[in-house]
Amino acid sequence: MHIQFSQSRPQVARLVAQVTDKDKVPAGLEKPFAEGMEAARFKGKAGQVFDGFVERDGQVLRLALAGLGDKSDEVRLANCEKAGAALAAKYQSSGDEELVLDLADSGLTAEQAASVLLGLRLRNWRYDVYRTKMKDEQKITLATVTVIGAPEGSEAAWDDMAHVAEGVEFTRVLITEPANILYPESFVERCRERFEGTGAELIVLDEAQMEELGMGSLLGVGLGSERESRILAIRWDGGEPGAAPTAFVGKGVTFDTGGISIKPGPGMEDMKWDMGGAGAVAGAMLALVGRKAKANLVGVVGLVENMPDGKAQRPGDVVTSMSGQTIEVLNTDAEGRLVLADALHWTQEEFKPARILDFATLTGAMIIALGHEFAGVFSNDDALASQLHDAGEVTGDRNWRLPIGPAYDKLINSPIADMKNIGGRAAGSITAAQFLQRFIADGTPWAHVDVAGMVWSDKPGRTWGKGATGYGVRLLDRFVRDTLEG
Repeated sequence: MHIQFSQSRPQVARLVAQVTDKDKVPAGLEKPFAEGMEAARFKGKAGQVFDGFVERDGQVLRLALAGLGDKSDEVRLANCEKAGAALAAKYQSSGDEELVLDLADSGLTAEQAASVLLGLRLRNWRYDVYRTKMKDEQKITLATVTVIGAPEGSEAAWDDMAHVAEGVEFTRVLITEPANILYPESFVERCRERFEGTGAELIVLDEAQMEELGMGSLLGVGLGSERESRILAIRWDGGEPGAAPTAFVGKGVTFDTGGISIKPGPGMEDMKWDMGGAGAVAGAMLALVGRKAKANLVGVVGLVENMPDGKAQRPGDVVTSMSGQTIEVLNTDAEGRLVLADALHWTQEEFKPARILDFATLTGAMIIALGHEFAGVFSNDDALASQLHDAGEVTGDRNWRLPIGPAYDKLINSPIADMKNIGGRAAGSITAAQFLQRFIADGTPWAHVDVAGMVWSDKPGRTWGKGATGYGVRLLDRFVRDTLEG
């Protein structure tokens, strides 16, 4: 979607939208339209839309009114997004190619206006690349939004926010692509294309390099696949020269059959998005690099495909991680933690980060615990966990902290190795986090974000339709804005 600003309404545009606060009737509305609002019980609730036809300057226009809800500061930006998203959802396949958003007398700030536009753009996204037989009424027609009457500073605010939208959309594409198209090597190539000319540095490790470094934990996961594993690092130095970076690390299992511990067939197609953590990290880095974030950052993703064949690792195998710690693999479907173990250790050895945040679709137990409303956060640092929570409340990428501790850590002790990769049915998400913590150096602030229930949705949400949500991009962007750029 292209968003542009203008001083006046393009004469060819016949779809005009306004936004209004709850229980407020915008000034200057034609009497039939205003009476229609009342008859339809339009109250201006957040995301509520009413439309009708009016005649202005000799033209018949379709006028839409989207509700902004309450003016409370706590919900204002979220409500602005809902208003924009509701317009996109209603008119994306309406036959109109252009929507004029009239913000004159809306009372919005520049930031709030940008939030309306963010909701519009993100909700209008849909991936139709592989659909060849759509009816005309199913196709997306809405391609341009022209903003008139914008508050001062809105264009600059949107220019900044547009990079975040690009990052979310990139994440959604990566997660939506099927596994025969997106696998470790092609994931790397997609990132090469998107980051070309941005000033970011990309570092890629192939299997030979990882083997030389001793990454037996990560490499063991991909033994059964014909697709080679990769590690990709995206580095951005936008802060003080020489200052330690903040590291984001993502699990990138581009397809997960479970390996020898194979998953049930029904629903296995969903496992194309088991790289949702890696997708979030890549999209967040694209957003941050695009807006030239004033911080030193590195995004690292471990990319593998988990398949069963004669070379695949078996339950009971013991692997040696890059850190030197040994792991008894009791279940090959608990593979994400094996990937992250080496990715986390390499990140610390290579970049000496000031703090680490990892994102992973790690456990089904997380969905049982929190459903699809919150990601789970596990951390060794109270301030870091609080910062993530606050960033999630602002952006809608909500998260909730769960406990870790020595009692849980004992559950992953192995009788023949340093640890085992599962701890039993009890506290499955917690023991997975305890496993990862064993690969974090003492004194390094760390947070693990289990996004298993958040990267894909079977129903429309605040700014997304069915499918990939783009969760994590806005969370990391806001975290950087609030804690690193300040």
